[in-house]
Amino acid sequence: MKEILIAAYSLGLGGIETSLVTLLKELEKRYKITLVLEKKEGIFLEKISTNIKIIEYTPNNNSNIIIRKAINMIKQIKFKMKYRNKYEFSAAYATYSLSSGFVARTASKNSALWFHADYLTLNYNDKEKTREYYNSLKYNEYRKLVFVSQEAKNNFIKLFPESKEKAVYCNNLIDGQSIIEKSKEEIEENDKKKINKKDEIIFLNIGRHDERQKRLTRIIQVAKKLKEEELKFKIIFVGDGQDSETYKEQVKQQELEDKIIFLGKKQNPYPYYRISDCVILTSDYEGYPVVFLESMILKKPMITTKVSDYEQIENKFGMVTTKEIDDIYQKAKKFIEEGYELKETFDIQKYNKEIIDKIENIINKD
Repeated sequence: MKEILIAAYSLGLGGIETSLVTLLKELEKRYKITLVLEKKEGIFLEKISTNIKIIEYTPNNNSNIIIRKAINMIKQIKFKMKYRNKYEFSAAYATYSLSSGFVARTASKNSALWFHADYLTLNYNDKEKTREYYNSLKYNEYRKLVFVSQEAKNNFIKLFPESKEKAVYCNNLIDGQSIIEKSKEEIEENDKKKINKKDEIIFLNIGRHDERQKRLTRIIQVAKKLKEEELKFKIIFVGDGQDSETYKEQVKQQELEDKIIFLGKKQNPYPYYRISDCVILTSDYEGYPVVFLESMILKKPMITTKVSDYEQIENKFGMVTTKEIDDIYQKAKKFIEEGYELKETFDIQKYNKEIIDKIENIINKD
């Protein structure tokens, strides 16, 4: 059995971590795995099989730069002495974790770097800034560069055309059956009281409260327009983040507390799909939105802005909008008044098999 290493930041609640747990579950059927974490913490730690060896590699953060550099140099030397080219494949799964990158590049000549976001879009099309970021990751030292969205791959190749042969589009695996089973669980009683559905259309937004990316102020403005027309609806926010209090204050100021319900972060968000009628996403950008897959699996139509891979949703699993408030409002109003009938059934087995085949090719040097 081949030995492989996967390096990541932590196993806290998040999209990257969720996809990593699913990937590890699949890979452990075929490989002996070592998981290296910058921080050995997070609610998903308990979901990792005992067959997977977990190592913590944490850079020193001493405020004295000389001491910090000296300690980290010693740590790197020790790691290289023990693990240099020990594995037949290694991957840096958390793009932003520089220590994970060091670990993966050290552990195997057959290494891959995962990109979970389109950094050109994230940097507002600032090509120079994006080049600097990619160079800081030492992208050229990996054998393969794996992008979870086609858009991210295409934009990378525009910046580094010489790396075209290294770049691979490979979406994230998803545990569809687990999602379906978890969706059947009951939601908390307190949440039921807050939602208190009365012949209303329920829109669901799930994710981190980060205005720079998620733009939840768009939903708040749309809710105001829908309320002014006396339409029957509620919007539930599942998640939290740095801008949660700002959003709550906006909702209060706009007198929308009867229309927008904040439920906080949930370890199991899937029952909230079940009680909702439509999932709404108003981000400026995404890597690949996991909410797309979750919505398709749970057969919930979507309203989404034109983020990466939105073509998978358009005219099949929901409605796609521009990032203008009025367009989002018009689609939400249309859903309230007419609903939306899904045009296709999502084949999760076919989807996962195609991804597993790609990952096998990446690991086994296609």
